[in-house]
Amino acid sequence: MDSSNDVSGNRRLVDSSTEGDINVSARRREWQARHIGPSTRSLLEADAKHFLHQSLSTPCLDVLAEADGIYLTDLEGRRFIDFHGNNVHQVGYRNPRVIAAVRSALDSLPFSPRRFTNRYAVDLAARLTALAPGTLNKVLFAPGGTEAIGMALKLARAVTGRHKTVSMWDSFHGASLDAISIGGEALFRKNSGPLLAGTEHAPPCDPKACLYGCGGICNARCADYVDYILAKEEDVAAVVVETVRCTDVQIPPADYYRRLRASCDKHGALLILDEIPIGLGRTGRMFAFEHYDIVPDMVVLGKGLGGGVWPMAALVVKENLDVAGQQALGHYTHEKSSVGCAAALATLDCLELDGLLDRAYFIGNRIKARLDDLRQRVPLISEVRCIGALVGVELALPDGKPARDEAERVMYESLANGLSFKIGQGNVLNLSPPLIIGDDELDAALSILERALLAR
Repeated sequence: MDSSNDVSGNRRLVDSSTEGDINVSARRREWQARHIGPSTRSLLEADAKHFLHQSLSTPCLDVLAEADGIYLTDLEGRRFIDFHGNNVHQVGYRNPRVIAAVRSALDSLPFSPRRFTNRYAVDLAARLTALAPGTLNKVLFAPGGTEAIGMALKLARAVTGRHKTVSMWDSFHGASLDAISIGGEALFRKNSGPLLAGTEHAPPCDPKACLYGCGGICNARCADYVDYILAKEEDVAAVVVETVRCTDVQIPPADYYRRLRASCDKHGALLILDEIPIGLGRTGRMFAFEHYDIVPDMVVLGKGLGGGVWPMAALVVKENLDVAGQQALGHYTHEKSSVGCAAALATLDCLELDGLLDRAYFIGNRIKARLDDLRQRVPLISEVRCIGALVGVELALPDGKPARDEAERVMYESLANGLSFKIGQGNVLNLSPPLIIGDDELDAALSILERALLAR
C-alpha cells in the first residue's frame, strides 16, 4: 500500500485500488474486527511477521482452510462463493478430472528436467495449437503469465530486430520489471524505475475516459493514435494489449481490433494479445480474440490453464515466428511441467466436454439481466458490462464521479454474507464466477450482491 504524510504529519493512504482492494483500509480492519477469531488472527499475525509486506497482498484478509467447487472455506468454517479466484477457477476447485490427472502425473512423472520432453507437454502443445485459429501453431510453456509475457517480448525483438513496444495505460501484464514496463498501472510502476526502455504507452479503449470524443460510445478512434505512434516510432517491435481489460471489463468494439491488426501489418509490428486472466472459456470462447474475427501474432495464456491447481502459462505464436532457435526465450526449470501440462489437458477436457463455453454465456446473461433490472432501484449502478462470464459492475456517484468508498462497502458487505469478488479501477465490481456454478448457486450469489447494493 502506498502512503505519504499530509501537512499535519498524519499518515494518509494513496489510492492504489486500481488493480484490487486496498489491503490496509479502514473498512478491511472493520470487517476483520467483526469476523476474525483468535485462531485466525494468530495465523494472520504470523503471516504478516514472516512475509514481506506488499500492496494488495500482505497483510492478508483471512485464512483459508479449503477450496472446493465454487466455494472457499476459511479457518473458522465460513464459506464464500468465489467470484474472484484470481481467474484460475473456470472449472472450479478440486475438479475431479483435474485432480485425477494431477495424481496420475505425480505417480508416474512428477518432474521433467529441461533436457527431456514428455507426453503431457507434447499433447498439450498439440491441443492448444489445434484449438487456436490460423497459423498459431507454435507454443512455449512457463510457470506463470508474467514469464510468458517476458518470452513474448523477447521473441518480438528477435523476429523484428526492433525493441520498442506500444501498450496501454491502465493495463496489467504482470508484476516483473519487464511486465510493469509495458503495463500501465501506477501502483506497480511507482518507485520501480528506471523501467525497460522503449515502452511507449497509448490511452486504452475506454469510452468513459476517452480523449478522442467518444462521448461514452466508443468509435475506436483511440486505435488511430496507436497507428500514429507506429508511424512515428519506426522501431516498434510489438503492440501489446489485453484483449479485454480484465480489471474493469472494458470491451472494445470489433473495429478497434480490425484497426490495430491493420496498423501492425502496415508498420511491421507484431500484435500480442494478453489473455492471461480472460482466455480459456471465460468470455464464452476459448480465446477472447475470437469475438473480434482477427488473429494476433501471439497470444499469452495463464491462470486458468492450470485448472486451479498448478501454476501454468503458455505463449502461442504464429509458426512463421519460430526464428529464435539459438536464443533462450524462456528456459524455465518448470518449462514443460508434466504435472502442470496434465492439469491443463484435463482443464481443456472440462471446458469442452462439459459445455462450459456455452455455460459462460448463460451465466453472464443471467447476471447482466438481474443487475440491469436492479439498476432501476440502485442509481449507484452506473453500467453493467459483460462478455461471457466476465462482468463489470461500475458504481458512480450522482455527480458521475467513481464511487470508490461505496464499492469497498459493497464488497465487504458481500464478504460478510458469503460472496467474494474483486474491485477493479477502484469502483468496478469484477465478477468472475466459476463456469461450473449451478443456477441456484448463481441466484444465491446474486441475492447476496443485491442486498449489499441496496444496503445503506
